[in-house]
Amino acid sequence: MSDATKPWTQPMPDEQFTLMRRILDAPSPIGLEGAMTYGVLKPYFEGFAPNGWHLHQYKGHAGVVLDTHPGRDDMFKVMIIGHADKIRMQVRSIGDDGKIWINTDSFLPGVLIGHEVKLFSEDPEQPGSYRVIRGGTVEALGAIHFSEPAQRDGSKGLKKEQIYLDLQIHGENKKQQVLNLGVRPGDSILFDRPIRPGFSPDTFYGAYLDNGLGCFVTAEVARLIAEAGGTQQVRVLFAIASYEEIGRFGSRVLAGELKPDALIGVDVNHDYVAAPGIGDRRMQPLEMGKGFTMSVGAIASEQLNRLIETTAKEQGIPLQRDIVGADTGTDGMAGVLAAVDCAATSIGFPIRNMHTISETGNTQDVLAAIHALTHSLKALDALPDIHREFLDNHPRLDEAGALTHQGHAKPEEDKKEQKEDA
Repeated sequence: MSDATKPWTQPMPDEQFTLMRRILDAPSPIGLEGAMTYGVLKPYFEGFAPNGWHLHQYKGHAGVVLDTHPGRDDMFKVMIIGHADKIRMQVRSIGDDGKIWINTDSFLPGVLIGHEVKLFSEDPEQPGSYRVIRGGTVEALGAIHFSEPAQRDGSKGLKKEQIYLDLQIHGENKKQQVLNLGVRPGDSILFDRPIRPGFSPDTFYGAYLDNGLGCFVTAEVARLIAEAGGTQQVRVLFAIASYEEIGRFGSRVLAGELKPDALIGVDVNHDYVAAPGIGDRRMQPLEMGKGFTMSVGAIASEQLNRLIETTAKEQGIPLQRDIVGADTGTDGMAGVLAAVDCAATSIGFPIRNMHTISETGNTQDVLAAIHALTHSLKALDALPDIHREFLDNHPRLDEAGALTHQGHAKPEEDKKEQKEDA
């Protein structure tokens, strides 16, 4: 049965939007993901998890996994993965004039200029204790009056080595003023931009949708499965991973530890239709507001994709096929990277301006992903023999049927003609 209200066609409820915003706002740069995993998601999981579910924690990173059937390795195990780590800037060195020179990580230098940030400084006197400095901005050139002509007309761009953090330091001993704060190379810097509803209906924007959104979706699928009474045949591992932005290292550890039979990475995708400057590349027409995306290609399992796509059609949930080529670019690759035999795919939602301060998404796409995954888990749980389903039903192109020319009429025209004849 389809959801009577079709939540993916409705505005996201305020309470759910607030949870999404809390997850996205959690300061969780790479290697310091605990604010999201332990500060927001662990308490949320514990608030709805039925008795018998178990939360796995790890020594080497702050990832967590909510397990519906701990210890039941005989069951078919499905891991759904979002990653908590955010790209960030880091202090590189401190200049005599008080400028804090920084590394830009996976940001284009030009998208950083002028934005307010938070610097998280580890206390040199108390390692492991952090303080936050607000009020600084990221800069590179200063006033236009000091720029060379090529920079003024845009023919010469910025280099990452030019980027620095300005804390408005002035007066005597400028470098010492910064040193007295305990700022050191390696300290993390994050955008100071909360998530807000967008101007257009069902949109939102802000920093770090990548990939708090995947964690939000994973958490909401867990809640819906718990509210539905759990699963009978499927052991679901709701995973919040780390280190995705530097090579998907955290998710491959989780896959290696728990050895899932099926794995679904959940991550942001691109709105190629709205992306500037790529029209002549003829990219796939993924578009914000048109539904969730499903990876096709690379290691994506056709059996798993078939179940997800069939379920989405049955429920009336809009789906867009994402052509990924050699690599999904997401934690959907975790199983094969960890040398684990599992069926895998990747689910996403198109956003705009990825890896900027103004990443933009659509709540209906996110809701579509939540409910598609929830219904797919229920469909898996209803299969008579899940293990054999994946062992025996690999697609056979040598059994493909012949396809002949299908004419020129559009399906819409056929339906209109049939309606007129009736």
